[in-house]
This record gives sequence, C-alpha cells and structure tokens, in this order.
Amino acid sequence: MRGVIDLLLVLLLGVGFVALPVFALLPSQWGFAAAAAVTYVVDEVLHVRAPSFVRRLAALHLDRTMRFAVRTVMLLALASQMDAPGVVMVTALAVFSGHFAMMMLYTAVHHAIRRRRVLPLVVRNLDLSELPIPQQPPAVLYRRHLRKLLHLDLPAHAGLLAALIAGTWEPAYAGFALTVGVTVAAVLALLGQYRRVRRMPARDEVFAEVNRQLEGYRPEVALYFSFAAVSRDFMYQVNMWIETLEQLDLRPVIILRERASFRYLSRTWIPVVCVPKADDLAELELSGVRVVLYPGNAGKNVHMLRVAEAKHVFIGHGDSDKLASSNRVSKVYDEIWVAGRAGRDRYQRVRHAISDSAIVEVGRPQLSPIRLHTEHVPGPLPVVLYAPTWEGWSDDDCHTSLIPMGVPLIEKLLTENVRIVYKPHPLTGKRSAEAAAADKAIRELLRADNERRDPAKVETAVAAVRPRLREIQARLDELAGRHAGDDAEQMREARVPDRAGAAEWQELRAEWHRIFWESQGAVRHNVILNQLPNLYECFNQADILISDVSSVVADFVASLKPYVLTNARDLPDHEFRAAYTTAGGAYLLDRECTRLPEILDSVRAPHTDPMVLDRRTLKEYVLGPDHPTSMERFNSATNALAAKGEAERAEAAMEAHQASSATAL
Repeated sequence: MRGVIDLLLVLLLGVGFVALPVFALLPSQWGFAAAAAVTYVVDEVLHVRAPSFVRRLAALHLDRTMRFAVRTVMLLALASQMDAPGVVMVTALAVFSGHFAMMMLYTAVHHAIRRRRVLPLVVRNLDLSELPIPQQPPAVLYRRHLRKLLHLDLPAHAGLLAALIAGTWEPAYAGFALTVGVTVAAVLALLGQYRRVRRMPARDEVFAEVNRQLEGYRPEVALYFSFAAVSRDFMYQVNMWIETLEQLDLRPVIILRERASFRYLSRTWIPVVCVPKADDLAELELSGVRVVLYPGNAGKNVHMLRVAEAKHVFIGHGDSDKLASSNRVSKVYDEIWVAGRAGRDRYQRVRHAISDSAIVEVGRPQLSPIRLHTEHVPGPLPVVLYAPTWEGWSDDDCHTSLIPMGVPLIEKLLTENVRIVYKPHPLTGKRSAEAAAADKAIRELLRADNERRDPAKVETAVAAVRPRLREIQARLDELAGRHAGDDAEQMREARVPDRAGAAEWQELRAEWHRIFWESQGAVRHNVILNQLPNLYECFNQADILISDVSSVVADFVASLKPYVLTNARDLPDHEFRAAYTTAGGAYLLDRECTRLPEILDSVRAPHTDPMVLDRRTLKEYVLGPDHPTSMERFNSATNALAAKGEAERAEAAMEAHQASSATAL
C-alpha cells in the first residue's frame, strides 16, 4: 500500500510540473496556483516518504534548487503572458535573482562556518570545558538551511499570483518585500555567527587540552576500531565490547578513526577519542597504554600497531567458522584471543603463520544476557528465529542462505504453524541485489501472514505502547551522548560522565524490551531491523534458531537451545560437520527444506531432541568452561599481558642503561 501511495505522489509531482508551463501559456492564474501548490506540497512529502526517489532526481540534475527555479521561471512566464507592467516584471526578476544570489552567499558562509568548526579530533567522556569552543549556530540558521532559504520565495510567489488574480499590484510588492527582507535578515544573522566561529581554538590548543585530560586519566588498555564505511551496521563491533571494557581492572580508553562513529556509539563512561588522521593519532598522550585490543582487521590498524611499547591483541567481533576467524593477517598481533578450544583449533589452518602460544582462550563475556534453555518459557506457538548472515565480500551465493533457500524456507515455516522472528544481518543486500530481493520477499510474506492472523488487537497494542517506546529511546540516546550537534558541539559538551547512568541504561533497555515483546502478542511474526530489540533478546524469545555459518550460531550455543545450520550446497552430513565446528550440535537443513518438519519436532516434543548432549559438549568446546567466568578470564588475560609488557619495558630500559654505562666507561 505504501508503495502505491508513493507512486501516486511521484505521478502527481510530475503532472504538477508539466501543468505549470501549460497554465502559464494559456494563461490561467487559478490553474497555475493549483499546480504550483501541488508541486510545493508533494515535493515536501516525497522528501519524507521517498528520499531515494528524490536522490534519483538530483542525479538527473533535477535537484530541489532546480525544481524551485523552474517554478519561478514559469511564474514569470505567466506574468508576461498576462501583460504585467514592465516595472512589476523588472522588480520580480530583480527579487528572484537577488534571492538566489543571497542563497549562494548564505551557502558560502554556512560552508565556511562548518569548515572552521571541524576540529582535528572529537572526544567523549573527558572534561573539555576549558576549551573556548563557541556554541553551534541555532538550528533555525544552521540545519537544512537550503531547504529553508528556498521556501522564502513563497511570499513573493504568493504575492505575485494574488496580484495577477486581483489585477492590483500591491500584493506583489508586499510579497517581494517580505521575501527580500527575511532573506537579508537570515544572511546578516549567519554572518554574525561567522564572526563568533572565528574564535575557535587552534589545533595545538585542542591537542594540549585533550592530552592534559588523558594524562590525568592515565589509560592502560585501548580498544581501537576503524572501518572505511562507518555506520550502525559496523559499530556493533565496538558496542559489543563496551560492557566488558567497563569491568576491567585496568583503565580503558576507546580510540576511533571515523567521525561518523560517534553517531552509533553506545552508552559508556569510558573516554572515547576519535582521531581521523594518522599524524594526529601519533600526537595523543597514550604512553601509559600497555594493551591495545582490535575487534576488526582494518587497514588503519597499522597506525596503532606501530606503537612498539604496547601489546597488540586481536579479539574479533564474533567467533565463527568463517575463514575470517582464522586469518593469516592475525600474525601481526602479539596475541589472538578466542572464546574456546574451537578458536584455537581453527587457527591450526594457518599454523605456519600463527604460533599456538600466541592464542589465548578468554570466553565470550558478552553472552551473559543470554538465558539458558532451562529458563525459557515456551509460548503457545514455537518461536523460530531466522537470522541469516549477509552475502559477504565474495560471489559465493551460499555464504548466506537467503539467496538459494531463504524464501522457500519461510514459505514452509508458514505451513508449520509457528511464529517467525526474522532478523537479517545489518549488511544484508548491501552488495547483492539477489539477497536484497530475497530479504524483501520474506518481509512481504511475513506481513501478509500477519494480516491473515487477524492482527487488529495486536496493532492496537503496538500503537498504544509506541509513545512510551519512543520516550525510552530518546532517553537512551541522551544517556549514550547522542545529540544533533556537530563535532565541535560534541567537544563543547564533553564532560566526565556519572557512572551511575549505567544502572538507568540497563533498566530502560530492559523495560523497552519487555514492553515491545508484550505488545507483539504470542502469534505475530516479527521483522527485526533496528538496534532494538537486540540479537540476544531475540535469542531469549526463540525456541529454535535457523542460521548460516556465522558468529550468531556460536553465540546461540550459549543458550543450549536447539539450532539449525543451513546446508545450501547439500553436502553429506559428515562432510558438513567436519568442515564447520558449530555443526557439531546442529540440525542440518537441506536446500529443499525436506527435513524441516522433523527438526521442528525437537521443539514441540523436547524429549525427542537427540542433539541435547552434543550441544552441551559443543558449548564448552566453542565458548570455554563456565568457571571461571568469561569476564574473569578476559580480565586475567588483560592483566597478564599488561604485566608482561611492563616487564619487557623494564628489561629494555635496564639493557639500555647498561649499554649507556658501558659506553661512558
């Protein structure tokens, strides 16, 4: 239905612009007024409802400015056809030309302000109140400025149209005066803001203050992250480690390399420093950092790896049977931390590159929120969580089950009287059009089945809780330090946070999840695309998981619930289990999904589940023992490596001192 409405709006916009020259040449004042009003209103609606269509128009050189210019030219043509006095035509032309000229000036000043407000780094959770950073210009002047300025032509347009209809020219002059007056006032106001922003602190002043704060905090462990295309789709690699870092004995710091990272960073009291340039990174006061943790392999890692005084550790962002989880590139790190014995064995594939002594088993501290199978209370319908991985960087169509078997799988699940929770990987469809099409088809299947299940009561419940969910989300964003300001405003507002906010954060997230799941009812299918509900809460709702070879499966093993691995190539069972460690406790689903009914019996009749013991064995093999806890093992590994690095530093200093003494003698 939404797509049909959007299509009608697009057609209406096209008809409106086609009608403008027709009514201008007829001429017809009322027809032109109606067509102009349609183009104004529909243009704004499409910016909200169909931004992708608006971007396509811009690619065809029909951006918003061009559309406004076309409307203005057609209005002048209408006035000419109606024999408007020469003085009116000249004035109108001068006003509209002046309006566009002032928009250009405003845009130039706006860009100058933005450039001056770009600082060499951005921080969070350090007190930078001593830096004299001017406040960001008011939103009315700074945000979406072009959109606002373009709409200042409305008084002039309306005045001239009214004059053409009434046959008297006072409305035209009044509209001209209002357009010019407000535009000039806006330009003067922004020039005043430019004067203020010229007092931005110098680069050296910024680094001196940030380093002074870091020296006072004395960080000992750094989490370092970089990714070329930062978005919320990638920041999960950082966010999953935040609570673990907060529980370390050593003082942590987070170092990011892309400015957009802050937009998707979760709540934390840990100091965070974003340094886009490698040369600037070298100027940070990080001399006390003894251990650097890397959740991903990125090209910019080399900028931190060159710090010889620290120990460098690859911790990854998930434990899976993909080749990326045993990459030869990992040889550049001092140690590689894996969850359990399975991770160590996986690196045997590259044993000529990775020393066994460099691998440390630390568990997965993030998995504590996952409830065990024995704690799960089933609902009236079995809940099947389908969480396929994405298509990956290669052309292997079996990397994700979505392409070869995703749609047939959902179709067969819908005949089994189950409730489906569909959570695709955040990057699904980013690379493959086939994966995107399958994802869209699955969403449509679930939407249609929800309608069949008489969703009126559920829709009412969902609508009733929506305001409270938005309220909670707004508070979570506030606690996370997310705001609408630019980087300089982020620096200006940076303060040392109250660590007590962590309790409120956890309580609000728990409340959000409780309200969300209760409002969904017991039979409604769910498509999960946003950060909330998170993956582990989806685990807790599910009776069984269907997924591909990915870290999702390794994490789900912690619950001891039944799970299914898709075998899209239809390999013999023994070959598949030999190739993938996590298949050891899994049911294997063939490409045609013929085994699906018998697999679902393990949920409907748990006493018939033959994989129970295999899952228990696999859990310890993949994730390590329950005692000591993962957090204790991770913390001990951090302390031990830091102590080792400190001892090596002391030894090197002693050798240097002895060499210096020998030279002096």
